[in-house]
Amino acid sequence: MRVFNIIFAGLVLLICSCEENKPNELKEIYSSNQDKNIIKNLSKIQILNFGTFHMGFTPDANTVEFNEHDKENQKRVHQIAEKLSSFRPTVILVEKVPEYNERIQKEYKRYIENPNMFFKKPTEIELLAYELGRLSGTTRIYGIDHKMGYNYKIGNEIENLIDSVWHNEYYKNPLQYFPEVNINRDSLNLFEKLKLINHDRYLDFLITVNADMLTHAGSSKGFEGADEAAKYYQRNLRMYSNLNRINLNENDRVFVLMGASHTAFFRDFISRSPKYEMVNTFDYLK
Repeated sequence: MRVFNIIFAGLVLLICSCEENKPNELKEIYSSNQDKNIIKNLSKIQILNFGTFHMGFTPDANTVEFNEHDKENQKRVHQIAEKLSSFRPTVILVEKVPEYNERIQKEYKRYIENPNMFFKKPTEIELLAYELGRLSGTTRIYGIDHKMGYNYKIGNEIENLIDSVWHNEYYKNPLQYFPEVNINRDSLNLFEKLKLINHDRYLDFLITVNADMLTHAGSSKGFEGADEAAKYYQRNLRMYSNLNRINLNENDRVFVLMGASHTAFFRDFISRSPKYEMVNTFDYLK
């Protein structure tokens, strides 16, 4: 027994000695200042992750009244592009499938040569992304969209035996659960609308209303709502994967322009990324 006590005491001393002689650099990792220095020294690719409503035709269920052919509206969009141009993006990514990349790049090049060119059906890509690129001297523009259908109305189309009361009550007025951004968008001008859409709580709302609330819908043994929500998560993950296909380096500055529900998912993905760092959108919306 005495031999065991001696051995045990020796082990305790050895462990304590190891703790005391822990390399200085390892000790320093645990200090808050060292944490900040480590993060600061990482060279991450800067991303301005910008959400918008669709300014032209869209198959989306929710639309914003906006006359994309109105000259004053176009002027207002260009003013916002001018604000955003201080980010100086080297790459612009838009909500188009990559199969359109060659066509987008050719059209963008024509726009650079003639900013007054006519677009039959302009969207936020032609009105905002092209003008931003022109003002910033951006030479690369790509689509990163990925099409996948999902049924966000599934809770109204099945006998919902999971949580129909809460599901139905929520969808009567979804924004009431996000009072910070429960504002009538129709009363806002274009600039104010875009500021609202890019607010963190509004982005939270878009994920909840488009996906997470579907988990409250399903049959007695099924997960119909959750499965539909998973499709929307999957679509956004595939779009994020398309971002990762773009050849970028640490000197690139990337502007991502999408419908705001995609912006919301990208915000979450990028916030955890060891490769990318989001800049504060509101630093450029002044």
